[in-house]
Amino acid sequence: MENLAALEKHALDLMKNADFGDDAIRVNEAIVAASPRSERAWTRLGRCRMEQRQFDGAIEALRTALSLNSANTIAANLLNEVRKRRAMTPTAAERATTGFTLREFALLETLAPAGACDALRTRIELLLDAVNASAVATRAVEARQRAGAASGSKLFHANSFYPAPGGHIFAFHHGGRWEPQFNLGWYTLPSRPSCMRIGIGFNTSPNGRDADRAAGQERVVAYFEQFQRAIARAWRTELARWMETSGGMLELGSSLEESLQPTQAVERLLALRHAASVEWIFVGRWLFLDRPADAAVLRDRAALARAVRPAPLGQQLQSRITAALVLRRWPGCSDPRLARCR
Repeated sequence: MENLAALEKHALDLMKNADFGDDAIRVNEAIVAASPRSERAWTRLGRCRMEQRQFDGAIEALRTALSLNSANTIAANLLNEVRKRRAMTPTAAERATTGFTLREFALLETLAPAGACDALRTRIELLLDAVNASAVATRAVEARQRAGAASGSKLFHANSFYPAPGGHIFAFHHGGRWEPQFNLGWYTLPSRPSCMRIGIGFNTSPNGRDADRAAGQERVVAYFEQFQRAIARAWRTELARWMETSGGMLELGSSLEESLQPTQAVERLLALRHAASVEWIFVGRWLFLDRPADAAVLRDRAALARAVRPAPLGQQLQSRITAALVLRRWPGCSDPRLARCR
């Protein structure tokens, strides 16, 4: 007991002198070995390991401290700082990756939204450049140009991605605010576990600074209704089959409908009414960082670009999506809301 008291005194003296070196680590490790429920020693050990750039060990120590006392604000703040430093200090293996790994999602989780966008800018823009080089993107741009709806030669322009609160970044094709969007999104906590989405989205919210918000909302709702009719008429089975084989899921508002089977998700999509009140409707592929096969795709930009380049909903469905992207009506459509927007 006297030995433990002496260790505790030594640990406090080292901390007061801002000494977080090897001796401090040794002393605090000895304390937690003798007294595993000493949250203060675990907290100090976490700080020492953080300062020595032993980030994984620091996270383990601080999580232990918080498991002993969830109200330990010092440990909680240190844990956030460790995660930030860990994200900003890639390992050699992480530096060799070109896509999105635990490090990139940690940046999204720990940095402010605008800061996360800046930190991930290069990787996102390189991915968008790869998408721009695809045949699907070229066809969409050419068709939109013929319709007078596109400027420039790229589907995604510079700064086509945006921050959102709660660990979320999203990107959509240039000029696509009031169209069915070719949409990419990155999520992490607190929104949802680290993942990426790829597919088609309808932003039916009137929010934003666009001058034509009222007309724009009416326009995108009309597109969604035509999308529903096209799926119901000819592609209901194909969409369900694609969702089953490709990890496809439906997102409504902020809710990812994970519990729905593919057929149920398609029926939920088709039954949806009052799209404006939902504000966001998305159907596409989801890649989750905690799934090894998905993580392998996420960390390799070439593999991720291949996942994005093919038609997000299959080749036949892509023809419908491309038609929507270029402001053409669905076959048989007589909706005046779309006619006014051509």
